[in-house]
Amino acid sequence: MSLQLAWENEQTEYEITGELISLLEQILQKAGEQEAVQEGEVALTFVDDETIHQLNKEYRNIDRPTDVLSFAMHESLDDEMEINYGTDQIAGSEQLPGDMLGDIIISIPRAIAQSEDYGHSVEREIGFLFVHGFLHLLGYDHQDDASEAEMMGKQEAVLEQIGLTR
Repeated sequence: MSLQLAWENEQTEYEITGELISLLEQILQKAGEQEAVQEGEVALTFVDDETIHQLNKEYRNIDRPTDVLSFAMHESLDDEMEINYGTDQIAGSEQLPGDMLGDIIISIPRAIAQSEDYGHSVEREIGFLFVHGFLHLLGYDHQDDASEAEMMGKQEAVLEQIGLTR
């Protein structure tokens, strides 16, 4: 059994190709290996800025679009409850086989703009946002410099293995 990716496209600005999905599946497997997570499902949705803005406002009380949101289905590593999106059930931190890890929502317009700002491909930016969201599902955060540096190192290590360097 391996990690599974379920995805939906709810935006029209950028074509979501089979090659991109295959790349994201590779990222998911590498990130899972790195974090010793062998089973579970991640639901990924590609959206526009309006949709992510609405979600950011509703769930985080931040009235602006963002690039990626993660909604974990489990308690985080420090036992604080994560935002639970799409279900009325909160599961404990113990993972069951085939269990849903959570949802990752990526704003394609933000990913396109950020890829231009950073001077790399849209695929690399989407990959970065995806692994970033995945690490959030596992309980990682970046509230201080040390945790941000740890998370950034883990993200870059996965992307380097896949060949998505800057």
